[in-house]
Amino acid sequence: MEFNTLSFAAENGIGVLTFNRPSAMNALNSEVLAELSRFCDEVIALNLRCLIVTGAGDKAFVAGADIKGLAERPESEAADTALEGQRPFRALEELPMPVIAAVNGFALGGGLELALSCDYIVMSSKAKFGLPEVTLGLIPGFGGTQRLSRCVGKGIASYITLTGDIFPAKYALQWGLAVDVVEPEELMAVCRKQAEIIASRSSNATRLVKQAINEGYDLSQREGEDLEVRLFVEAFESEHKREGLAAFIEKRAPNFS
Repeated sequence: MEFNTLSFAAENGIGVLTFNRPSAMNALNSEVLAELSRFCDEVIALNLRCLIVTGAGDKAFVAGADIKGLAERPESEAADTALEGQRPFRALEELPMPVIAAVNGFALGGGLELALSCDYIVMSSKAKFGLPEVTLGLIPGFGGTQRLSRCVGKGIASYITLTGDIFPAKYALQWGLAVDVVEPEELMAVCRKQAEIIASRSSNATRLVKQAINEGYDLSQREGEDLEVRLFVEAFESEHKREGLAAFIEKRAPNFS
């Protein structure tokens, strides 16, 4: 896959997608979002076991939307502008493989919304995050108000979005936004190690776990349990389940094809 604003590499079932506009702090514009959509369409065929998403350089994961580009958009295109970001972020969220956000620097506005579209976030200790749209007379439009509130709760999400402040990484860990905060030089190694662990598991099972969590999140507990039963049946009838149980009984490592 070749892109102008993204770079991608894969090895041993683990892919790394890098937002690659370091001179613009990897800011999102129409071209970036269109290429992300194309990436999400094409990456499925690779049957990756895990994907890491990060930003080029040491300053920014994704610093946000291209503000000059936003200023040039006519007001009649407001809905299209929001959907231009929501659609690829939803496609990223719905990929069958687990996706880890390796946040190495600024994750502001659309950058934080991008990270929230991944399954979980690991941050550099030098990373900073926020949704500063209110300082521009705007609100988040790429899913931020919805994903953030579901991630950290209504009160903290309101605090982040209403102030528009920029916060250090320690608060991401404190508020449950990130699962870990590590030294900058360790970030990719930590994420790769986690990706290797995920890649060693049944790809069918990790796909179903992701589906159960994402689809069940907005259901009632009873409806979510019904969904879990359906997905458990799918896992129970799979070749991966037969291999996993046999490997356990035979005291060997499973070979999940």
